[in-house]
Amino acid sequence: MEILNGNIASPLGFSADGLHAGFKKRKLDFGWIVSECPASVAGVYTTNKVIAAPLIVTKQSVEKAGQLQAIVVNSGVANSCTGVQGMNDAWEMQKLTAEKLSLAPELVGVASTGVIGDLLPMATLKSGLSKIVVNGNADDFAKAILTTDTQTKTVAVSQDFGRDTVTMAGVAKGSGMIHPNMATMLGFITCDANISSTALQKALSAKVETTFNQITVDGDTSTNDMVLVMANGCAKNVEILPDTPEFEQFVEMLEYVMADLAKKIAQDGEGATKLIQVDVEGVATALDARMLAKSVVGSSLVKTAIFGEDPNWGRILAALGYAGVDIPVDNIDIYLGQLPVMLASSPVSFDSEEMDEVMQADTIQIRVDIHAGNQSGRAWGCDLSYDYVKINALYRT
Repeated sequence: MEILNGNIASPLGFSADGLHAGFKKRKLDFGWIVSECPASVAGVYTTNKVIAAPLIVTKQSVEKAGQLQAIVVNSGVANSCTGVQGMNDAWEMQKLTAEKLSLAPELVGVASTGVIGDLLPMATLKSGLSKIVVNGNADDFAKAILTTDTQTKTVAVSQDFGRDTVTMAGVAKGSGMIHPNMATMLGFITCDANISSTALQKALSAKVETTFNQITVDGDTSTNDMVLVMANGCAKNVEILPDTPEFEQFVEMLEYVMADLAKKIAQDGEGATKLIQVDVEGVATALDARMLAKSVVGSSLVKTAIFGEDPNWGRILAALGYAGVDIPVDNIDIYLGQLPVMLASSPVSFDSEEMDEVMQADTIQIRVDIHAGNQSGRAWGCDLSYDYVKINALYRT
């Protein structure tokens, strides 16, 4: 697999753009992705019982048509908790985009992100739609979907399938309200592979648990979160079928893209100064290992200790204990970086200068061995800083 310096329009047959429509005061706030032909589509959506109108519209369209050809996104206004008017506005957003691009409405996915409870300003939406150009600046799409993010999050890769080369790209936004199960944020993945929607959904569902569902920033799950994957077949490869070596190769490619985006979201958590990676091994099942890892990375006490560069490993052990997993606690090893702080459930002394070097790094790696099985799990998160409170206390102002 080759890592590319690309963007969401790198796969054949895709274009994208972003612009300032007026949902926000100055920053880019309106974007779209367009395929030159209808594409197979797969999606995963928030598990929050309160679901924003755009998600309802998009999910229904995906289930009805099994394909998408365009996605349009606004940031600044979430169109969530907006009642009947919000639903009507989401349907209108889809309809107007379809008319602009001469597509059937069910081939258009819509997404919104931003402040919950505000109605979508339809005049602003129409202004943005009037400026759509099919072949625009795809890098601007990555900027247009951001809210409190401090940086764009993109990835692009290519891989040979026989004599044909398949390219896949991803873009995401996410900084706060990240505690997936599904979901996490807005994420969009494009691919020029020839693969059915059914097979694409199988691939996405197979790896979402080990990627997007293993990141946490603050313990909240948003009302607007979803991930959509589009594959338009423009690579002209032999169709990728389930239960074949080519399918496994495709799944690995998709997993790489999703894991890369997931880590970038965790690293860009609101007010974050450090990325935290937790690896738990020696557990009876992979699910238990993932739950343990996510419990550690989701602990507010662990997060604040990491922000303060304090090697307080007792907080790690406590988070393992309340993860809801039945584990023996008499033979646990805990490492910060490469330094052991607990072996066989007993404290280990360490050199303070070496530990300072570990804790001052931009990425903090925590490794736990339970010694009770052969399964492992990984989770990503970030520290919890003063700025997190400031950002969220002043979100609407």
